[in-house]
Amino acid sequence: MTLLRIAAAALLAASALAAQAQDLDAKAPPTKPANSSSIEKSVVKIFTTMRRPDPYRPWTKATPQEATGSGVVIEGKRILTNAHVVGYASQVQVQASEEGDKVGATVVAIARGIDLAVLKLDDESFFDEHPALKRASVLPDVRDAVLAYGYPMGGNSLSITKGIVSRVEFVPYFYGASGLRVQIDAPINPGNSGGPIVAGERMVGLAFSIVASANNIGYVIPNEEVELFLRDVADGRYDGKPQLRDDTQTLENPVLRQYLKIDKSVRGVVVHRPTGSDPAYPLREWDLITRIGDFPVDDQGMVKLGPNLRVRFQYRVQQVAKDGKVPLTIIRDGKTLQVQVPVAGKRPLLIPDLDGGYPSYFIYGPIVFSRATEEYLSFISANASTLNAYGFNGSPLVTRRGEAPSSRHEELVVVSSPFFPHKLVAGYSNRFGSVVESVNGVPVRSLRHLVALLRDLKDELVVLRFDQREGETMVLPRKTLVEATEDILSDNGIRSQGSPDMMAVWNGKTS
Repeated sequence: MTLLRIAAAALLAASALAAQAQDLDAKAPPTKPANSSSIEKSVVKIFTTMRRPDPYRPWTKATPQEATGSGVVIEGKRILTNAHVVGYASQVQVQASEEGDKVGATVVAIARGIDLAVLKLDDESFFDEHPALKRASVLPDVRDAVLAYGYPMGGNSLSITKGIVSRVEFVPYFYGASGLRVQIDAPINPGNSGGPIVAGERMVGLAFSIVASANNIGYVIPNEEVELFLRDVADGRYDGKPQLRDDTQTLENPVLRQYLKIDKSVRGVVVHRPTGSDPAYPLREWDLITRIGDFPVDDQGMVKLGPNLRVRFQYRVQQVAKDGKVPLTIIRDGKTLQVQVPVAGKRPLLIPDLDGGYPSYFIYGPIVFSRATEEYLSFISANASTLNAYGFNGSPLVTRRGEAPSSRHEELVVVSSPFFPHKLVAGYSNRFGSVVESVNGVPVRSLRHLVALLRDLKDELVVLRFDQREGETMVLPRKTLVEATEDILSDNGIRSQGSPDMMAVWNGKTS
């Protein structure tokens, strides 16, 4: 860190500022560590060709996109990178620094929530000249100097930038997963994703994100999260991190403490809404969680992580959970209790994400049906006026977004695309984005259930009702719909009436 940067960041006396700068410069490493050439051999550039899903035309895939990222060689003749670098990749290739040949690769493990993935190479002789980079066993401290290695866009050669650790937190990542995150000020840019962050001669984490609207704010997945991921996928399957899903609130307000009759000396976090409604569930509303395992929880719901660092208490779940349960010490009605609370991986949602897959669909006449997913909702999330309109109209796509599935509603079924042009839907407004409530009076539980209802329907007319305040109910001739479907598919260049899973349901019809 230069004296100029320190002077711009703080208003201190000249003598104190000089002393601080001298101290920080003493801690900073040289531009490259002593074994920089060895580290550079462990960092690779990743080339991918991606075919992402198209949630609004689910019978096809999005146009292929070329992308690049970074990766690092790890033990077991593998490459570690970010999930978003290789997600939906139809082709992956790896290239070492200053080497012309690219080596084909295969994604063998991926965790989209924590944004990590592992690759294996088609030609493992690559690793003869490219050793695994050693990983540090402890978290970096705030103000530790780091180097970011990778292949950001704008050039072909390896880039190395220098900075410090500025923050360590336990935060939500993606798709309901949470984990430790390290913030650094070393310049990282698109293309750096998946590259190692090094302190001294060891990797301390993997670059994965930046704040586009700020200068030099980059985020790193620390080694602790990497180790959890690698242990999880050792059996060839990713199960997900254990999570405590109960909603909590702080105990900072003195009147809340008075209401709960909690002594001033007691610290903890209040259970606002237990995730389980069964009477046998170990947590109840107003329980006070004072410890997770042996670790005390403070009034802000934080636990200490070293002498000068606190993080959310849920961080300790990944360390103390055993056999699917986490030990908590609670106070209920003035009594101290020891409970074992269930923890699980990904939270089930009525509107889930695609989790790396492609959307299922079914075409019935000029109408395309699909599941509501997080990816599908991007047309609402990206537009404030659309979000407002859907909320005003009571669409479940807005009002039920955070709910869990139930026996009545396993998922939401939507009209995923504008109607194909056809006289059958003349006079009806376009129902794109509408949630199907019922078919001929029968509530729809899922896309599979909808297809089965349409398959087995014997009525002359099909009555489609949608779940919203305003709009219209569609009444259509059943036989004409079925007969018109093939021509509609042909006219629009669509190869199949439905995805394989939905066609298996449709073809189950008996003659």
